[in-house]
Amino acid sequence: MLATLMQVLDSTIANVALPYMQGSLSASWEEVTWILTSYVIAAAIMTAPVGWMAVRFGRKNLFIACLAGFTITSMMCGAAQTLEQMILFRVLQGVCGAALVPLSQATMLDIYPFEQRAQAMAIFGMGIMVGPIAGPTLGGYLTDLYNWRFVFYVNLPFGILAILGVALFMPRTPVRAELKFDWTGFGVLAVGIGCLQLMLDRGSELDWFSSREIVVEAVLAGLGLYLFAVHMFTAEKPFIAPAVFRDRNFTSCMLLMFFTGTILMSSAALMAPYLQTLAGYPVSAAGLAMAPRGLGVMTGMMFASRVGRRFDQRKLMAAGLVVLGLSMHEMSSWTPDIAQGRLMLTLIVQGFAMGCIFNPMTVMAFTTLPAHLRGDATALQALARNIGSAVGISVTSLLLTRSEQVSHEEISSVVTPFHRALQGHGVVGQFLDPASASGAQMLDMMVNRQAQIVAYANDYRLMTWVVVPPLLLLLFMRRAGRPAMPTASPPAVSTQPRAAE
Repeated sequence: MLATLMQVLDSTIANVALPYMQGSLSASWEEVTWILTSYVIAAAIMTAPVGWMAVRFGRKNLFIACLAGFTITSMMCGAAQTLEQMILFRVLQGVCGAALVPLSQATMLDIYPFEQRAQAMAIFGMGIMVGPIAGPTLGGYLTDLYNWRFVFYVNLPFGILAILGVALFMPRTPVRAELKFDWTGFGVLAVGIGCLQLMLDRGSELDWFSSREIVVEAVLAGLGLYLFAVHMFTAEKPFIAPAVFRDRNFTSCMLLMFFTGTILMSSAALMAPYLQTLAGYPVSAAGLAMAPRGLGVMTGMMFASRVGRRFDQRKLMAAGLVVLGLSMHEMSSWTPDIAQGRLMLTLIVQGFAMGCIFNPMTVMAFTTLPAHLRGDATALQALARNIGSAVGISVTSLLLTRSEQVSHEEISSVVTPFHRALQGHGVVGQFLDPASASGAQMLDMMVNRQAQIVAYANDYRLMTWVVVPPLLLLLFMRRAGRPAMPTASPPAVSTQPRAAE
């Protein structure tokens, strides 16, 4: 759980510190965003082969190596003196951190019996879900009180504790040195995922398909993913077993993770600039205002772990999705002067709904899946969450920019010297005279602010409808029941994931 918290926390903790990094590293805003992009791309590419590597090198050996590498590269990021060094260290950090969440989740699924998994997943899920929520809060305080470099140095105590815990308590798994790596499958998948992430991250900056770079990345992403799918189902020994997709529950839950991932990360990414830019919150206060969602996630997961034992978990997920959609609809009516109590109550309810979705979803995904496929399955589920997050952030950023432009044009069309409110000789006419340079500038700032409010409302309105496809996916799932006990295989074999053969 410490390893999971450290990895997920690091994917968002640097967001609020970017402006401070920009000045310290002498970089433009477009250049400094590569600090986030490089980490996400490296982690996405290296997530898929985690299941194979765990079998080839032994899960414990791989776990300790990734934890040590992640901790060391975090220190290197904090000590970076140039933008080039920072991007290189973030790539290495993403490579080492990609395996932490899948390995943690696969280990937890193996060590707990079926009847205890829901409660164990509730506790474990806090590490996954609280990370993106606590990241901006912790990052804001560390940057505000100390220095942006401490957002990376904070990983040191967590990393040391996690390494000691794994080394002391985790049983050693066998190493299968005879396995050969599927370089063809990994190569085309790396090209597909890497180009997809680049396209999603840079699309809003380069005006999407009007840019040649985006067109090339889209073609390579589609070609890479297509070739990977063909190779996986035709090769003799692909590094991801196609049998994992034959499980209806797992495939449905993986798609459900994709859709809910779009809402989770994009809503958090929109909330921080909304509070700081429009509502005027300081960076530390903005992070604190977002913290109640983490409390709601914890409460929702513990509630779902207990209620899920007696009720159909599909109905629990359906209720969570409906409440999540209603909370997004509520956020679409917000204005910058919203009362802080109403804001925090909405975020608590939203977090509770997310907890009621993710806990049953993890139980349903692995209930009917054979034990030897868990390594690949946890890696694919983490990959679906990462890609969903990237898609959600890109789509909402595109819609935010376009809606702001359209709303600015609509509002400014009525702000003319002929408007009755601007023809008076009082305070309004004196300070907001469109014919004067200062008046025109002040009017433009007011129009920009109103256009941004409308654009944010449109984004939250879109996320209200994103819950509809996951609701339909629930119809394809089978009710979770206790899995059949293996009869022919000894227990030692049934609890260890192995590569597809």
